[in-house]
Order: sequence, then structure tokens, then C-alpha cells
Amino acid sequence: METQNENPGQKLLAILQGMESVAVALSGGVDSGVVARAAREALGDKALAVTADSPSVPRADLEAAERLAASIGLRHIILPTREFANKDYTKNGGDRCYFCKSELYATILGQIPLLGVKVICSGANRDDLGDYRPGLQAAKEFGIRHPLQEAGMGKKEVRELASFWGLEIWDKPASPCLSSRLAPGVEVTPDRTRRIELAEIFLKEQGIRDCRVRLHHGELARVEIPAADLTRLADAGFRQALTARFRELGFLFITLDLEGFRSGNLNQLVPLEVMNLYSKAGRSSDE
Repeated sequence: METQNENPGQKLLAILQGMESVAVALSGGVDSGVVARAAREALGDKALAVTADSPSVPRADLEAAERLAASIGLRHIILPTREFANKDYTKNGGDRCYFCKSELYATILGQIPLLGVKVICSGANRDDLGDYRPGLQAAKEFGIRHPLQEAGMGKKEVRELASFWGLEIWDKPASPCLSSRLAPGVEVTPDRTRRIELAEIFLKEQGIRDCRVRLHHGELARVEIPAADLTRLADAGFRQALTARFRELGFLFITLDLEGFRSGNLNQLVPLEVMNLYSKAGRSSDE
């Protein structure tokens, strides 16, 4: 039984110590942030963090990853990735994340001689195994380790450990890549991801911390905000300001999702045969 002074991450630390040297794929979110913090404690200078940079990465997340790595004293490398050059990625057929993670892991592995590490780790946690995660198939193919899954840690335990360690991102909302906002079948382009990023920045500047702007065919922006905030859009001033900003960004239609904010709901549009293929792969192995 743990005492108040015991570190609840001991199992995670022991797993990382067994890896001898690691590169953590750090996104700036709480999951990979906890792995990075644990790797630093477990392995010292034999651990480092690697963050991808592409048009799918929100600038705020890139900055968060830089701040976190600096705060825990972890060597941090930013690597440009080229997933947008892959037509299988940009066509957005429901398996986009597979090609994104394949590009990320191939890029990191290509740097292994310079990085001087034996293992690459992701921030995938136990709860990800029950979701549609094509990125887990890519991870399996590239031999990526998932320390949080190996330690049996789900999102709740990860946030508790982040709070215990005093990480500033312990309560940060999930922040998937910007390309995840595009409905399957809508081509992913740097222009579209940038416009989505700016639209979400506008909402956050209005005090709506949890939000998504989903892009559907016809340049239709579907806004998801927490149910408790839905009544704010009944205010004429707020609604007019939002409409004006979104029009300025190039969206032709602006709609409000009356069900409120829901992570991952675009998975409903993924073709069943694609979902079955990657769901099985994911369960046998971060998106």
C-alpha cells in the first residue's frame, strides 16, 4: 500500500529504467508529458524528447512542448516531418493517423545514430486501446514502446501523476493534431489546418477553453463547445463576432453542434472496413 510520500509513478519509472535510453515523442500534452518527466527521472541524460513540427501541429502545442522539456531539464529536439507530402495522408480517407505516425516514427528512427538512444516511446495510455487508433498500428510496425500502457495507466492515473509531479499541463485539455478536425474525405491542406487553428484561437480568446472547429465538405465549420457554454451563442454580439471572424478565415457556413463538445466524433464518418482494420491492429498493440 502506498504511503502519502510514495511516488505513484514507481512502476512507470521502473519500466523506463529497463529501457536504458529513450527518445520520447513529446506532443506537449499530458500523456507524453508524463512519460517525458518519468524518463528524465528514471534515466537522466540518457533520455530526451522529440517533437514533430508540421502544419498539423498547433503552435501553442509546440510552445508547450518546449516549455515542458525545459522545465524538467530534458534535452529537446524539434524535427520537421513531411506527412503533407504523402497523398495517402492528405486524402484523409479515415486512416490518416496511420500515415502521420509512420512519418513521425520513421523520421525519429532516421535520427537514432545522432540521438544515441535504444528505444522510442509514445504517450499512448491504457484508455487508447479501447478507441479507434490507427496510429497504434504504425507504432507496432516501428517497434515503439508505450510505457503508460505497460504500467496499466489510463487518463485518470496519468493526470493524477502529472499533478503529483507539479506539471503545469496536468489539467490541459486533449489537443489532437489540427488535421483531426477535418472530416474524412475532406483533403488536408496547410491552409485548412491554419484556418482551423485560428478559429479555435478565437474561441479560446473568448474564454471557451474546450472547443473544436470541425471542417466538413463545402467549407462548413461545425463548432463544438461544452454544453454549458451553448447559451453564450444566444447572445447576438458573440454570435456576430464569431460569424465575422470565421467568414474572414474563409469558412462559407458556420454551424453550432447542439450536442456540445465530444472528442473523436468524426470517427463516425470513417468507413467501416477501414475502422475494423485499424481497430484490430490497435488492440493487439499515440495517436
